[in-house]
Amino acid sequence: MAVDVRLVATRLLEGLLSQQGSLASLLPNAQAQVSERDTALLQQLCYGCTREFFRLDALAQHLLKKPFQSKDYDLYAVLLLGLYQLREMRIPEHAVVHETVELTRLLNKDWAKGLINAVLRRYQREAITLDQTLSQHSDAYHWNHPQWMLDKLQHNWPDQWQSILVQNDIKGPLSLRVNKHLLSRDDYLDKLQQEGISAKAGSMCEQAIILDEAMDVHHLPGFDQGWCSVQDEAAQLSGYLLDAKADEHILDACAAPGGKLGQLLELLPDSACVTALELSEARSQRIRDNLQRLNFSHRCQLINGDAASNSWWDGSLYDRILLDAPCSGSGVIRRNPDIKLLRQNEDLLKLASLQMSILTNLWSLLKPGGTLLYATCSVFPQENERIIERFCKQQADALFQPLALPWGIACPMGLQFFPKLHSHDGFFYAKLIKSTDSGQSGL
Repeated sequence: MAVDVRLVATRLLEGLLSQQGSLASLLPNAQAQVSERDTALLQQLCYGCTREFFRLDALAQHLLKKPFQSKDYDLYAVLLLGLYQLREMRIPEHAVVHETVELTRLLNKDWAKGLINAVLRRYQREAITLDQTLSQHSDAYHWNHPQWMLDKLQHNWPDQWQSILVQNDIKGPLSLRVNKHLLSRDDYLDKLQQEGISAKAGSMCEQAIILDEAMDVHHLPGFDQGWCSVQDEAAQLSGYLLDAKADEHILDACAAPGGKLGQLLELLPDSACVTALELSEARSQRIRDNLQRLNFSHRCQLINGDAASNSWWDGSLYDRILLDAPCSGSGVIRRNPDIKLLRQNEDLLKLASLQMSILTNLWSLLKPGGTLLYATCSVFPQENERIIERFCKQQADALFQPLALPWGIACPMGLQFFPKLHSHDGFFYAKLIKSTDSGQSGL
């Protein structure tokens, strides 16, 4: 039996507030509880409220006489949902207030009915004044990000931080990668046009297409037959930058969900095979699903193992290694807005330690003269160029190779992309060559 969609959204947001999971982990179970016609509304409520969280939170704290205790996070989620609907959705205000107040009864907390009603009614009366006041006096309200992230971005990117914050709050476009094994980008653009789907060619990669409007991917021509895949255009650069050859021994480390792996196989002839390494068995299943849809299962050796250890390794050195390192995801906040809630400043130190451990281990598996491409979807130098700088100082045979591309921002030790309107996400690349002369220094 389907459950009230706003109640399900409340429970999901309560889970986020209490650090019980992410949108990606909590949403599938939530969607299973509502009717099919309510799944789009559920997603809009959850993603929208999460995307606007710090603005809504500042507003709620201003309106409340005292904050809710942790045992009443469900009521706080109710209030945030009500404020979000009043501010962002085309639902009659009286209906929003009624439905939101009704949630207190469904939660068996009737005592909060008057409180929720009073706060929402006050917001209706004072919305313009509240917006003006908080915009001037609250960084959290104005910039809609946690303070630690504001401080770090201002420090790291004094010329770009405002643009990064603005772009983080705008939904990213649906970007596709055409499977050149099956058809050209021009052919696929023609098929999209025939279906009345408006799209344009990407500006950086020959396989990239950006749709004007997002849609269910299963309604795209040939998606289930592997004609295209969803992949951000900045991420698509990985296959070209790695520049793998058919006869080489290639490793895709930290390979889930398999987007970059699929592209590698599309760029290589049918005779080529790639080894994919993934720690999580659950995430490995996503790789299998993607390979099966692209009909590439026979061209990949999938191994469950830890990239920070070589216990899974068969002793054969690799010519090329793609390391899509675990990171904060700060470059893809516009697609995963809960990152703003779930990530903390102290996480970056732990992630940097993990990134260095993985990089150091994989370097030992690379042939002299081989190439390692380091990639993250982060905009924090602590996870990017500083990792590469430290690594090159430690490894005498690590030679940094500048990436001469007309896109992104060239850093001393890599290439940084920031989220861009109607275009790519935030991303970072660094290319390292393993010297055949152990006496050479990386810097």
